[in-house]
Amino acid sequence: MKIHVVSSGQSIYSIARKYGVSPQKIIADNELTNPNQLVVGQTLVILESSGTHTVTAGESLYLIAQKHGVTVNALLAANPRITDPSRIYAGQTITIPAAAASYGTIEVNGYAFPNINRDILRKSLRHLTYLSIFSYQVNADGTLNTIPDEPLIQAAREARTAPLMVITNIQQGGSFNSTLARSILTNQTAQNTLISQVIRTLREKNYYGLDIDFEYIYPSDRENYNNFLRRIVNTLRPSGYPVTTALAPKLTADQKGLLYEAHDYPVHGALANHVILMTYEWGYTYSPPKAVAPVNEVRKVLTYAVSAIPRQKIFMGIPNYGYDWTLPYVSGTAARTVSNSGAVDLARTEKTVIHYDSTAQSPYFTYYDDAGKKHEVWFEDARSIYAKLTLAKEFRVGGISYWTIGRYFPQNWLVLRSLYNVKKLL
Repeated sequence: MKIHVVSSGQSIYSIARKYGVSPQKIIADNELTNPNQLVVGQTLVILESSGTHTVTAGESLYLIAQKHGVTVNALLAANPRITDPSRIYAGQTITIPAAAASYGTIEVNGYAFPNINRDILRKSLRHLTYLSIFSYQVNADGTLNTIPDEPLIQAAREARTAPLMVITNIQQGGSFNSTLARSILTNQTAQNTLISQVIRTLREKNYYGLDIDFEYIYPSDRENYNNFLRRIVNTLRPSGYPVTTALAPKLTADQKGLLYEAHDYPVHGALANHVILMTYEWGYTYSPPKAVAPVNEVRKVLTYAVSAIPRQKIFMGIPNYGYDWTLPYVSGTAARTVSNSGAVDLARTEKTVIHYDSTAQSPYFTYYDDAGKKHEVWFEDARSIYAKLTLAKEFRVGGISYWTIGRYFPQNWLVLRSLYNVKKLL
């Protein structure tokens, strides 16, 4: 796997000649919609191959992988057009990947909303260990607001991906609510109701485990949250249900702020099977323009996290989106969310150049809209994904977690599968 950055004057054909691969392969691997209009600064993932294999009657991907000394996962990574491994046909040409250095095996979580595009879901599930379906909102009395999650659970299990039930303290029609969390964390009756409903949902809907995402908890409820975790973990563990928790990206144990203080890293690390570090949103909807997940800042979070939590329990968060800010930045104004592929399309439409910040390890560009206002866009590309996945290897964490998989980003999966074998539990 090589990451090529498009320079001025290059075409898909000249790039293909440079690497000795076909233009059609680059187009197909990267799922390019405008291959004849490349953007200066755009990344392309070049998957080298050691040859091709023509499928004969009765052959499976498993048999082909055995014949060529590669894994089925490696075949899937080299052939992104194969969306159903059980459906290959005689006469089909399959690319055989070249041997490449691997970072080893990793667990991968992806968050998804029930309304996710089913084609995007299907293409993404094979790259995931877990699918966290977002979310069951908790009411003050401990009851849960249900969601139409059955199709996602079924699709996940068919793809050997473990579905996780997610519960949140999001107020119906609103956002994360501190008072709502307190109503659960300080009331044993509400907790009894909540735990009972969680267990029933896990069983009836065939979930694999539970993901608890309680945010903006009052600092004074820190120990109440710890005690609630002890209760629910000790209740679910005998039934074989793992528990994952989502944690704010802290730099120190005593970091101040409503988002951080009630999240006790050592306690979560001791109790939970996994913890998801929400290592994103340095650049966010109402912030000044900046990288969403600058590697230099993520590194600081991991440095503290591995001192408080067993490394193999840590899942490093990766954003699958970017933001478009209008300049000059005015406090309180909102940036527009963009997909990573959509950001490249925007740069193409605006005829601008994509730059790369070497400190944040993130791409960005500027442009002027029809009203003459300047914009600044930060997003993720193959280089920034490579940098994050390399950081995960450096810190030897057990997994990564994408927020969210709803916006399809082919290059992410190409880079991930070129570096790691994704663990499957089912």
